[in-house]
Amino acid sequence: MSTPQLRGLADRIRQVALFEIIGVLIISPLFALASGAPMLESAALLAVLSLIAALWNGVYCTGFDWLEGRLTGRPADQRPQTLRILHAVGFEGGLMILTLPVIVWWTGMGFWNALLADLALALTYAGYAYVFNLAYDRLFPIAPRP
Repeated sequence: MSTPQLRGLADRIRQVALFEIIGVLIISPLFALASGAPMLESAALLAVLSLIAALWNGVYCTGFDWLEGRLTGRPADQRPQTLRILHAVGFEGGLMILTLPVIVWWTGMGFWNALLADLALALTYAGYAYVFNLAYDRLFPIAPRP
């Protein structure tokens, strides 16, 4: 079984940049409304969390795609729905480990309130990640090797 083609660096950078920019634009107003924090403060926090997420996204998605390709011989743009859900949940779980301390520090929330806020963000972003990555794979399929 041959290893399938992975996304190139430029494609991965485009994917991560689009994901994070669109995510901040969509989710910042929701976070501000739910938390009662000012919109600018919410957007700044989400921009910092997005930077962390962008780094995590590149590492996680490349690793997940590589492992999936090795185990199945299938490229990521042909991922079945069940594995797409596992991918999104795994990404958000790992990201929560990285972002919870930032939310506690930035907002001054206690651990439990910050955990609830991070869980709400994770659930929101998990749904967004599923829809975004499905759309991205349809709009930008992986070109087969020549």
